Amino acid sequence: MLKQYKEAIEKSNIISKTDVNGIITFVNDEFCNISGYTKSELIGQNHNIVRHPAVPKEKFNLLWDTLKNKKIYKDTVKNRAKDGSTFYVNSTVIPILDENENIVEYIAIRYDVTKEVMLREELIKKEAEYEELNRSLEKRVEEQTRELKELNQTLEERVRDEIAKNEDKQRVMFWQSRHASLGQMLANIAHQWRQPLTELSLAMFNIKKAVQNDRVEDVSKFYDESKNIIKNMSQTIDDFTNFFSPDKEKHYFNISESIQEAIGLLESVVNDGMITIKTNFEDMEVLGITNELTQVMINLINNSKDAFIHNSILLREITITTKREKGFALIEVQDNAGGIAKENIEKIFEPYFTTKHKSRGTGLGLFMSKMICEQGLGGTLDVKSKKNTTTFSIKIPLDEHEK
Repeated sequence: MLKQYKEAIEKSNIISKTDVNGIITFVNDEFCNISGYTKSELIGQNHNIVRHPAVPKEKFNLLWDTLKNKKIYKDTVKNRAKDGSTFYVNSTVIPILDENENIVEYIAIRYDVTKEVMLREELIKKEAEYEELNRSLEKRVEEQTRELKELNQTLEERVRDEIAKNEDKQRVMFWQSRHASLGQMLANIAHQWRQPLTELSLAMFNIKKAVQNDRVEDVSKFYDESKNIIKNMSQTIDDFTNFFSPDKEKHYFNISESIQEAIGLLESVVNDGMITIKTNFEDMEVLGITNELTQVMINLINNSKDAFIHNSILLREITITTKREKGFALIEVQDNAGGIAKENIEKIFEPYFTTKHKSRGTGLGLFMSKMICEQGLGGTLDVKSKKNTTTFSIKIPLDEHEK
């Protein structure tokens, strides 16, 4: 039985024996396997043959002080194999005493923890990189927030210049609309970030779980996922910053791209509302300000979303089409949100008229959208409603080469 016990220990652990001077007198096969040396290369050599040069001298002084005091020494030790590679072992070194309590030899029992140590070092490295990414993101958010504030200040200055040209009533409406638009877009930023933040928390949980289960490959996978989520969150800030760019110079822009930008900015709102948006675009360019058309499209899509909720519509669809029609670019936005009551259809473009609760609308959205289409794009905005559907039509003049 003693022989079987000895064999079981030797086959499951890394065993070596040395004399009182640290000269190796015995090694088992497991010691040879992990070190890369043969028994003949090890026996008769000092045990420091596997010592790693990076291990400080003080650590070995502590080992010998402990053993010479006839105490057991335990530690995780960094060693170097014959081929120069590094391995780590949890070591227990026991001094063997004779009947006179004199040390006659040392027995070391070890087990391989290289994988665990490497995983821990990799995790520490990933955590450091992740902290750096977080610092980078915080700095990015601070910069973008400052830019948004600056853009808002520029926007207020432009509003002040614009309202000076209009009557008191129109000045107040323009001011309120611009601030309502900014508030809506900031709310959209928060909405766009809600899901990525949840995904980021899940990725961090998965990293922790992968470490506990000793899965190095999963740590890297979830770490890469975290970086992509952070990158997308940063891109979201860039998208909204570009939307509020103060560049008001008219230029030719692609209608389809402007509409797609609006859909992209409202992606989370549309998905959470379980709304299907169908598109059928004919490529056309018009002269104007692309952000203003984007703002109109955002307002129309948001209105449809609110109508779906108010009227408890289950199957929610918005269809957006663009086409040429008699020298105009025609944009049609149709929803199946229940239609508009006859008594309201003639009033919806009036300032301060709204069917929503006062906490959810000012009645300036459609009024300002119509003003943008007429004054900013030189076109028109109209509406028709029938059979539980509503269709808004935007007409923008085309240049000769686009007709």
